Amino acid sequence: MNPFFQFMKRNYKILLLVLGLSLALWSFVPKAKSDPEKDKILLELLTFVVEKGHYNPAAIDDNFSKGVYKSYMTALDPSKRFFLQSDIDEFSKFETLIDDEIKNKDLTFFDLTYNRLKQRMDESKSYYKEALANPFDFKINESFNTDYEKIPFATSVAELKERWRKQLKLNTLSSLTDRLKIQEDKVKGIKEEKTDETDPTAGEIIKEEKTNKDKIDDGKPKTFEELEKITRESTLKSLNDYFIMVSELNRNDWFSIFVNTIAERFDPHTNYFAPEEKERFDVSMSGKLEGIGARLQRKNDFTEITELISGGPAWRGKELEPGDVVLKVAQGDKEAVDVVGMRLDDVVKKIKGPKGTEVRLTVKKVDGSMKVISIIRDIVEIEETYAKSSVVEKDGKKYGIIYLPKFYIDFENKDSRDAGKDMALEVERLKKENVSGIIVDVRDNGGGSLKTVVDIAGLFITEGPIVQVKSAGKKQEVLYVHDKKVEWDGPLVVMVNSFSASASEILAAAIQDYKRGVIIGSKQTYGKGTVQNVIDLNQFVRGSSFGDLGALKTTTQKFYRIDGGSTQLKGVSSDIAMPDRYMYLKMGERDIDNAMPWDKIEPAQYQVWNKQPNFDVAVAKSRARLEQNSQLKLIEENAKWIDNRSKETTYSLNFEKFKKEQLELETKAKQYKSISKYRNKLQFNSLPEEELAIKNDAALKEKRVRWHENLAKDVYVEEAINVLDDLQNNSTDKTTINTVKKTKTIKS
Repeated sequence: MNPFFQFMKRNYKILLLVLGLSLALWSFVPKAKSDPEKDKILLELLTFVVEKGHYNPAAIDDNFSKGVYKSYMTALDPSKRFFLQSDIDEFSKFETLIDDEIKNKDLTFFDLTYNRLKQRMDESKSYYKEALANPFDFKINESFNTDYEKIPFATSVAELKERWRKQLKLNTLSSLTDRLKIQEDKVKGIKEEKTDETDPTAGEIIKEEKTNKDKIDDGKPKTFEELEKITRESTLKSLNDYFIMVSELNRNDWFSIFVNTIAERFDPHTNYFAPEEKERFDVSMSGKLEGIGARLQRKNDFTEITELISGGPAWRGKELEPGDVVLKVAQGDKEAVDVVGMRLDDVVKKIKGPKGTEVRLTVKKVDGSMKVISIIRDIVEIEETYAKSSVVEKDGKKYGIIYLPKFYIDFENKDSRDAGKDMALEVERLKKENVSGIIVDVRDNGGGSLKTVVDIAGLFITEGPIVQVKSAGKKQEVLYVHDKKVEWDGPLVVMVNSFSASASEILAAAIQDYKRGVIIGSKQTYGKGTVQNVIDLNQFVRGSSFGDLGALKTTTQKFYRIDGGSTQLKGVSSDIAMPDRYMYLKMGERDIDNAMPWDKIEPAQYQVWNKQPNFDVAVAKSRARLEQNSQLKLIEENAKWIDNRSKETTYSLNFEKFKKEQLELETKAKQYKSISKYRNKLQFNSLPEEELAIKNDAALKEKRVRWHENLAKDVYVEEAINVLDDLQNNSTDKTTINTVKKTKTIKS
């Protein structure tokens, strides 16, 4: 990744606001001006609700204050390119006073940091423009350290300017090296094309490059100096765009960072939701929204349509297209409002609206023509958030795979789709296809509704406990499956990875504790064993003149496996642990400093599944295969390399040395290219019901083709199918078990 954009990525809290303005975080009031009195009310409500409702609220004391201070400083200036050490010395006087300010609803610290940040950001515009005004000298032997956590703040403006210069020089050098490599490859390509006169496409590369000034004009390569200038200009444009977006942020937006820093010190999953963010949370949980069904992005001062959601009103109307630029928005027959230069989140607000209402968009089409498009808003279902399944064929046998991206539900509409209903439907459809086993894929599934977990577990487990939930100071509650009927009693595998969290971990833990199926994937899951409730803050301030105050998502419970152990921190350990690219990186709940601890309670009463006699055989055979799998050995080796690379933070700013370093990295990376080229021998097909939908939906067809292509590259799915095959085998091979137990498993 380009080092400059590594910096951008690190600044995640601000970038959620800046680069993703569609999120509209913390727009507390509908007017542009902020209201300090409302800010004070929010601080009071935050502490009141957390202290009354949190499972185990931290004391708001000096230690709490220090934690808020550290996180807030990191959030505001993670790369240490704005504040000076003198600023930090001034701020540090409040390091142990923030707790007192919270209790007294005092905004002195926030106001000081906010005003100083605005000042420093405004000053930094001249730093980057000055640094990019002239060519860099890449012959000088100097370096730059990107370990922002360890480098100190600059002690002077001159030192700060030098930091900007080196960072931008590194950014330019990195991009320039890439451009030179691309140009070199293109030139080679052109020469090869010129020598093949029988090829009807000969010369097409030259024709294509004539339109791309970054690379070649009329087949002539650009000089080093020309490419260096182009690269600096590109970097300048990116920074100009960045600071334009930053300038659109108001005091409320920055106050949101402060508020959320406070909330997150209680635990990583306690967050404040502004009204718009609460709405987006509901959308993510239900998988649907009311609007036109289009994804938007900002390009300079314009709002562009990037995608139409299949089945939505814009998609059905067939007039709006990706690439169209929205210039004006009108509500029904009212006068159109010019949205050029408007914040993306404000444009989104104008386009969204209740089902059945009309919105008229004045758009500039891709061909340059202007058109007014009328769209009647409707319920839009976001298909990517829903469960989907495929039939997998191997050696004449059929298996099923169900991918569940999240445990979604619409709490307000009982008749709408939810993960439990959809999973039951997918299982039923797979049964009709006479599959011999089922994979439930919850990799990268961050969780969702606890109710749907119980419903889904009930598809595979007869009546019994699924999860235990404990509130502060109360006895645990056990959530049960009460139905004796099991929808699927055949071989079952649950696929997880280190990003499977919360509800995903409950499902995997229940399946594992019952020994109902085999858990396969990363060494352990994420480790989020807490339950959050969203509390409407408006209920505490009746008759408020401040408008919608939003909501607070706070941790109110912990959940436990039926064997009594918590999934908090430890997660769920896979029965069959497979290496993955991120296995050595710190990214789980256990790596967060203020995460809640692991503990254990009394187990629930349950009976292990007794219809899978060769469970141990299947696990043993799989572990033996993993020892011999060259693809997985390569993945583990790559994981170690990635971990080592992440610790290297110093880059040479000398062109020849940097180029040599990059060449060495490229040579090393080539050893792992075969990972992405891997193909399993499985065949994936959509179910008959989906095939019918695909005929009338090109976008859905493309998504399924892409999904199946990814599955065909997936070594983890391949091994999951092998495990299903072994589970289906009725003969219990005890000899295999004894032999395999002596083998050494892959470290993961």
